[in-house]
Amino acid sequence: MKISRTKFIITFLVSAFVFLGITNLLLQPVNGDWFAGTNSPIAWKRNLAAIIYPVKIILVGPLAPVFNDPDPAPPIRVLACAVYWTVMAFVLHFILSLLIPRKKA
Repeated sequence: MKISRTKFIITFLVSAFVFLGITNLLLQPVNGDWFAGTNSPIAWKRNLAAIIYPVKIILVGPLAPVFNDPDPAPPIRVLACAVYWTVMAFVLHFILSLLIPRKKA
């Protein structure tokens, strides 16, 4: 891969936070719904939720105890996501670097 590990991790973290923010804005979780939009009477929200939730489960599924806490300290959710996604990005970068070797100039 031609991208450095640091740049890949930063891009991954920013993309994950943006993805999570946009999906929460579109599906509008009510009262802390974990799977917002799945029981919506609006058809496009149900369909969007069906498409998005496999990705969302991978991104925030293991963090369910942190997100289900009724009153966590404000930075705890952000820090938990950042640590989990950093580890995920390291592993993904390692796997991709094995599959796509860097070309030597």
